[in-house]
Amino acid sequence: MSLKMSRLLAALAAASLLAACSEPALSASAQEPVADTACALDGMVLLDFPGPKAQIQYAEGKADFYCDLMELFTVVLQPEHRRRIAGVFVQDMGKTAWDKPSGAWIAARDALYVVGSKKQGSMGPTFASFSDPAQAAAFAKTEGGKVLPYSQITVAMLDTGHAAGDMRH
Repeated sequence: MSLKMSRLLAALAAASLLAACSEPALSASAQEPVADTACALDGMVLLDFPGPKAQIQYAEGKADFYCDLMELFTVVLQPEHRRRIAGVFVQDMGKTAWDKPSGAWIAARDALYVVGSKKQGSMGPTFASFSDPAQAAAFAKTEGGKVLPYSQITVAMLDTGHAAGDMRH
């Protein structure tokens, strides 16, 4: 190999390392809300309400919590949302109680969502999140609604039509 080629390869390797160092990998772990953890949108205390909770861990280290999955999707589906996200988490309702959910955090993008069920969250009808497709299907059969992956949740589903089972909510 020529000296010129060796230098070129060394320069490319150095550039790759510098690029990797300047753009740190974003990863985060879910945090458990405490007794006074408030919702980032409305200030409601998370632990005072039934249904799955959510959180966004931002790259700068700050976390925003949400007392309802509808609120989470209101934020993450906004086209103007520009903050760098390190992780988004929801509670797995197949592993925690609806009335007093605790722990059981899963990556929001990996969850399945039951949209349009009759179950109520902090602000009325809400989505239910699951890691297990069979548990999501069983919940939908019992409580109504349709099972969808994260990628199929749309802004139109967030319309506040508050009627039980209303797929627009």
